[in-house]
Amino acid sequence: MSDRRTAESTLAINTEIVLPNDTNTLGNLMGGKLLHWMDVIAAISAHRLCKRVCVTASVNNVSFNQPIKLGDIVTLRSKVSRSFSSSMEIFIDVFVEDRSTSEKIKVNEAIYTFVAVDQLGNPIRVPEVYPETEEEKSRFEGALRRRQLSLILAGKMKPSDATELKALFEN
Repeated sequence: MSDRRTAESTLAINTEIVLPNDTNTLGNLMGGKLLHWMDVIAAISAHRLCKRVCVTASVNNVSFNQPIKLGDIVTLRSKVSRSFSSSMEIFIDVFVEDRSTSEKIKVNEAIYTFVAVDQLGNPIRVPEVYPETEEEKSRFEGALRRRQLSLILAGKMKPSDATELKALFEN
């Protein structure tokens, strides 16, 4: 297995239509349904990176910026933004297709963390991801700060050890 992969090689795309069973009483897509779709597509990107079983470790950020309506065509795009020793950060962008122009409008996004595991469920090493586009580079650079913040909030890292976060305030 190669030690490095492009972020583009982890791209996963899925398109769904919002059906009546997917909506709340206001006719909007239920948040839990969107979280499910995002979890599935993020798992595909994680698998494409390491070709191993990957499990959801955390949902780090979800932004429900605008409602998704009954009948909307929804496209989800995910890519691994950065990998660490056994974990990887995955960005998911959610778009709704304008029915008259077919333009895709970004309405939501999320960041998930997955961990690659062996047959016994123990974490295993994952390949390095390297970014190519400006968006990939920006997300790659921010990933370590987001990881440190998540570890601090989970009580797994002391704030004094968060070198990337400290650097934000020192410069």
